[in-house]
Amino acid sequence: MTIECSGRSCQAPDWMGPVLKLAGVYNILFGIWVIGWPGEWFRLSGMEAPRYLFLWQCIGMIVGVYGIGYLVASRAPYKHWPIVLVGFLGKVFGPIGFFYMAFQGEIPWQAGWINLFNDVIWLVPFAMILWGVVRLAVGRPVDGAPLSEEVAMTSFRLSSGESLVEASKERTLAVVFLRHFGCTFTRQFLRGLEEMHARSKEEGARLVLVHMLEEGDELPYVKNEGVARIADPWCDLYRAFGLGKGGFWDLFGPQVMYRGAVAFFRGCGVGLIRGDGLQMPGAFLVKNGRILRSQVARNASDMPRVGGLFGEA
Repeated sequence: MTIECSGRSCQAPDWMGPVLKLAGVYNILFGIWVIGWPGEWFRLSGMEAPRYLFLWQCIGMIVGVYGIGYLVASRAPYKHWPIVLVGFLGKVFGPIGFFYMAFQGEIPWQAGWINLFNDVIWLVPFAMILWGVVRLAVGRPVDGAPLSEEVAMTSFRLSSGESLVEASKERTLAVVFLRHFGCTFTRQFLRGLEEMHARSKEEGARLVLVHMLEEGDELPYVKNEGVARIADPWCDLYRAFGLGKGGFWDLFGPQVMYRGAVAFFRGCGVGLIRGDGLQMPGAFLVKNGRILRSQVARNASDMPRVGGLFGEA
């Protein structure tokens, strides 16, 4: 994963640099302590010092080297995300190893204080830095204030040529905003596209799909060319309709993971991210340039129900 760091969209929050500097200084001091006084941790933890203390000193050296890496990463946390990732993994596996050894009776529980200071207290800030990197890598930058509904409906045109507002004056529109085409839930939704198209016709409405690819690139995914489509690569129409980006729990919460597993094993599969991987879906009933009814997703698995737009429970 390559992070291109140019402009404000790649600017890490101010707190990240100081946290990594603090982690770096801590690791270096810890390394010096272990190398200079290798028996102290064993004494404080109520354990007999091992015969080969130089192995413990080697661990201290490795921890100290990590500290240098954190100091380097503090200058550009997003750019140097691999250093943060390696550190984060160490802080996850360290406590796991401790608990395993403690349960086996190989190490006393009071020795766990070292994991608290070396690993546990750093887990949340390191995870937040990595989540920021993920958002930057799979999302698309937000530029300026969102368009008003009026401007958006006038500016965006259907694949058939007319603007949203023009099309909605001719006929009620069931406008469905999709997640990216690699999403398991989008693939599941598109399986029922013919049925949703027919249902919209029964209600005297026209089904319109909004996607995040360039115009025409959606055709391999949307087999029914009779369904109107709108290309919105930078999610400006999404934002105008009040659809934002998902947070961690919106995208990876228990309900999302469960529904995703069910859809995956039912053959929906998963594909490459095509569009903004963080963008949330939704559906709107539009008439004469006005939104009559809306469905805003609560999480990534909450795909639009066209029937619900027409009053179906």
